[in-house]
Amino acid sequence: MKKTAVFLADGFEEIEALTPVDFLKRAGIEVTTYSISDSKSVMGSHDIEVKADRLLSEAELEDTDLLLLPGGKGTELLENCEKLAEILKEADSKGKYIAAICAAPRVIGKLGFLKGQKATCFPGNEKFLEGAEVDLGKKAVISGRYVTARGMGAAIEFSAAVTEVLLGKEKAEEILSKIQF
Repeated sequence: MKKTAVFLADGFEEIEALTPVDFLKRAGIEVTTYSISDSKSVMGSHDIEVKADRLLSEAELEDTDLLLLPGGKGTELLENCEKLAEILKEADSKGKYIAAICAAPRVIGKLGFLKGQKATCFPGNEKFLEGAEVDLGKKAVISGRYVTARGMGAAIEFSAAVTEVLLGKEKAEEILSKIQF
């Protein structure tokens, strides 16, 4: 079974985090949410409180296939979390998939992961996607081991793209048909 880790910071965009969680679970992918703070309770950008499965300090990601970052106001907290940066660097060095939506591609862009890759993001964040070929006209972009998306309105396309890299295009299309997309 494929495994995904979703990292939550206070101010995360609820749709950008929970749509992929739901979509991936429908596809049969194991999803674990991690709070980057010292509390499992994480407040979304629209005051929707979510209880993460685990704390970042408890992260066991050795057999995790993909790491996912939602955007929103919490992006800055993700960006400034040294422990998360270490985890992302280790995952990248091991060839794991990394996905980010909205403002969150800037986190992996600043780490240098997107150099020579195609990517998209919420308009205004493209300057942080160091060395990437940015296409703001696309809702979701798969490039190598990276999946990026523009924002909340692209959450389903983003979720399908993440499913595609883990389980193939056929499985992603199957889930899309079941949700009447």
